[in-house]
Amino acid sequence: MKKKLQEIVLTIPSFVWLLLFFLVPTLLVFILAFRPPDPFGGIGAGWTTATIRELARHQYWVIAWRTLWASAVTTAICLALALPTGYAVARASPRRRNLLLMMVIVPFWTSFLIRVFAWRSLLHPEGPVKKILVLLGLASPQTPLLYNNAAVILVMTYTFLPFAILPIYAAAEKFDFRLVEAARDLGARPFQAFRKVFLPGIRQGVVTAVLIVLIPALGSYVVPDLVGGPSSEMLGNKIAQRVFVDRNLPHASALSVVLILAVLAPLLAILFLQRKKEKPEIILEEGG
Repeated sequence: MKKKLQEIVLTIPSFVWLLLFFLVPTLLVFILAFRPPDPFGGIGAGWTTATIRELARHQYWVIAWRTLWASAVTTAICLALALPTGYAVARASPRRRNLLLMMVIVPFWTSFLIRVFAWRSLLHPEGPVKKILVLLGLASPQTPLLYNNAAVILVMTYTFLPFAILPIYAAAEKFDFRLVEAARDLGARPFQAFRKVFLPGIRQGVVTAVLIVLIPALGSYVVPDLVGGPSSEMLGNKIAQRVFVDRNLPHASALSVVLILAVLAPLLAILFLQRKKEKPEIILEEGG
């Protein structure tokens, strides 16, 4: 009883923080989505579903699909790069491991906006990347490197890649690599041992990496705004436009509701799959 009381006391500050700064604002966003806009940029009186119905327009479906697609591609690329990186860092010697981790963490020391503007300069038509590609014959002078979906995915991948590497490395550091060596001794090929032994062993780190990359990618608006064009607009850009340009808070809230549901969907799916996998183990333990 004393231990449970201590746990409750320790949990209360976090619970209150989440209640005040997460649950309450989220409920307010849902409520505002059903209020009419005020001509002067405020909230009108009464209730309406007109804003929600307006989201059924084709324009918003296209933007929502583009947001999901770009975020999913960014997450997949980050995962594909982070898995071998985390594996290599965890297998490295302590001295070399610290150096590799420092290289992963160093970008965090620079402002996010400065890094995005740096990419904007690199991908500029007169920038070094364009000149090198033209010199190598991999691009023509008319090939656009900026203001398209490819530029958005490239910069988002660069931005969120450390968030994928660190949780995978944290899980790989605790993994017993003797299991991989045993699989190799039993005839498994390197990639086969990596896929069937290493990946299941760091499953929790992979899930964490996916969530940490996917959720902020869905809400990203600075990267599409600075390196993307009108054809690369995402839900975050529309929300910012409705708040700062149109002064239509109910419409921004309705779009935010769509984004919240898009974030909750993968979370609930992962929780459902994890619980489904845990059930056979619980039944087996009870039967044993």
